[in-house]
Amino acid sequence: MTAQARPSTDPTVMMPYDVRTATTVQVVILAAGLGSRLGRSLPKPLTPLHDGRTILHRQLDCLHGAFGPGLDVTLVVGHKAGQLMLAARDANFVHNPDYRRTNTSKSLLCALRASRPGGVLWLNGDVVFDPRLLDIVVPSVRADRSFVCVDTSTVAEEEVKYTIDAEGFIHELSKTVQGGLGEAIGINYVASADKQLLIEHLTRCSDNDYFERGIETAIAEADLQVLPLDISAYPAVEVDFEDDLVRANSVCP
Repeated sequence: MTAQARPSTDPTVMMPYDVRTATTVQVVILAAGLGSRLGRSLPKPLTPLHDGRTILHRQLDCLHGAFGPGLDVTLVVGHKAGQLMLAARDANFVHNPDYRRTNTSKSLLCALRASRPGGVLWLNGDVVFDPRLLDIVVPSVRADRSFVCVDTSTVAEEEVKYTIDAEGFIHELSKTVQGGLGEAIGINYVASADKQLLIEHLTRCSDNDYFERGIETAIAEADLQVLPLDISAYPAVEVDFEDDLVRANSVCP
């Protein structure tokens, strides 16, 4: 079931589309989760930051600053959906009805199925990042190339890590990767030509899988080519715990 703040194009109606010349960039923010580890009463994207904005409003400000008015934002909602819908009235909304028992693979699947033709930039609803990071992201979105943003300055055991193949594309992508070259930070893009393949692999994911599992199986089984986009020059923090929030407030201008 989909609730929308404004009408969106029927994704089943196919039409010529070229992201390189399109004026509208599709962005999905995954915001359906319970966010219980942070221990706040609000949905995690509505957590206030030191500058007075919430995580969500900071994300939206950064995205609009990078892509301009040609931006089509969809939030995947579940937990306390009404609060998120009130906080982002200009967005579209896709509901993950199974948010209590599913992980980000199914939230992303809901969003991609509802999207228009063309590529999709998506991010976790709890990532706080330096807006200059998007200067690296925008050219690859405009070029319509699938990528995962990575930070090569840190390889923590509990984070999603990656390795690359001989051609420099991502080979492995999960929390269990051995010999990881860096961490995925939760900002990603699927190209228009790759979107249906990713949908198929997200469909096959288990309910508790992160969306990275769908990317990894598409790479392993269908030779999906995904670039690791190095944004290490600029900080990005996924806020899972109180310590993460403190760090996000201290390192992200």
